[in-house]
Amino acid sequence: MAAAATRPDRAYHQDYICRIRYENNLPPPPGSVKLLDIPIDGLDYYASPGFASRLHRSQPINIEADAELGMPINLVGMPGVFDGDESSIQAPLITPPVNPKDKNLLRPLSELGKPKYQGGGISFLRRTEYISSDTARARSEAAPKSTPKSPGPKLRKPVDTSKDDPIYVLRAAVKGFDIANPEDAYTGPDTNDNIKGLDPTPAELEAWSDPKHPLQSSLKPIDFYPILPDLEAGTDAGDYMVAKFSNNPTHVANKRDIRVDVGLLRPIDDEAMFAEYSAKIAAHEADPTRFPHPGGAPFNYNFFLPTDEASANNLRKKLDVDDPDRDNPNLYTAKNRDGKEVFRLERQRTYETGRATAQDTDHAYKEIALALHDPELDVVTQDAILDTDEPSLQRLKKGAYYYPIMQKIQLKPHRSKNMAQLGGASRFNDEDDDKRVDVWDVTVDDLDDNEKTKRSSHRAALLGEEEDARNDDS
Repeated sequence: MAAAATRPDRAYHQDYICRIRYENNLPPPPGSVKLLDIPIDGLDYYASPGFASRLHRSQPINIEADAELGMPINLVGMPGVFDGDESSIQAPLITPPVNPKDKNLLRPLSELGKPKYQGGGISFLRRTEYISSDTARARSEAAPKSTPKSPGPKLRKPVDTSKDDPIYVLRAAVKGFDIANPEDAYTGPDTNDNIKGLDPTPAELEAWSDPKHPLQSSLKPIDFYPILPDLEAGTDAGDYMVAKFSNNPTHVANKRDIRVDVGLLRPIDDEAMFAEYSAKIAAHEADPTRFPHPGGAPFNYNFFLPTDEASANNLRKKLDVDDPDRDNPNLYTAKNRDGKEVFRLERQRTYETGRATAQDTDHAYKEIALALHDPELDVVTQDAILDTDEPSLQRLKKGAYYYPIMQKIQLKPHRSKNMAQLGGASRFNDEDDDKRVDVWDVTVDDLDDNEKTKRSSHRAALLGEEEDARNDDS
């Protein structure tokens, strides 16, 4: 009794394990939701047990049942029913054989679900064990004494921080150019102007000498084009703009209208529009978080096209520097009031800017247009080279020439009349404006000094001051 009195009380935790044999998830009721107008008399009234019973009695079941309660029984045609013989409507005495497809529906509940392991006894009852202090003490003395070691913290894989160094990143970029142009690779010490690239691995050299498609290894390249800037095709702004019409700008629908290739978009001055645009720019510069950038300037444009396809083809020849007939004065198709040869373009309609996206100067080459040029495949250029020694015809060598795109706009027809009918003020009335231009005469001339200065400044930004000056001297 003394030993039993000194024995400490121990509590044994027991868990009840209930295994679900199958679930019976009922579908939602087929009837539509019915909203009841419940009077609000207090929480105690709704929490009382009799509220649900009274609500059930007060709301009748909204079911329209016919005389047969939805189960029509037609006894006509059953032999002997009206004579007292009910054998035709009773189950047969001999049960017919079950269709093999329906045998799975007649399985008992014990065979449904996943097969389970049938162990001895009751699965959720704990096995009976006799525990005594002597037995526990003997087991603890017999067990080897070993101090378990606590698992230490997992060691993280060391990160090579040297690869994040800007000099390392620059060397990795230079390595790609050295692989492509090994004859121009710089091998001297690092200076402010030149830096040595990383040493290429054999796998990188093999990948450059034998390129493979990343998805289809059976494809092989048939030709290579170096990516080069077209310095002679620069504009006054140094970049290009992509304009997309929201609908067909001409009435030609069954084929491509080549006149659009030499069409002219003339911007229209609108002081009110530019004042509003300047206010949005100022608000964006003051608080960029609240006021987003409005994008490019929302110009309105007058769209001009040549009168016919012959004039369009002549204008294309005049603009093509590689065409040997570009200096032929007979390409002009009209004369102005002064008797000068011109290309006459007629106004089609006025367009306004629908959507406009512009790139900032830090991302000038985020979007570019790429043109592949191979002098050997250019039939016009080859014939011209054989007939003349003009150096301008040989100005471009083989390469993929890129042109920076700084702005993209969508043009949609200007709806000034509709705005006036709706009571709105149109910024530009293209029908009643006396200053509207219906015909535009175009002549193609060489660049003047001002245009050459603008283009040379853009070339200097790409090649550097010294190399651009060297090209001008040559």
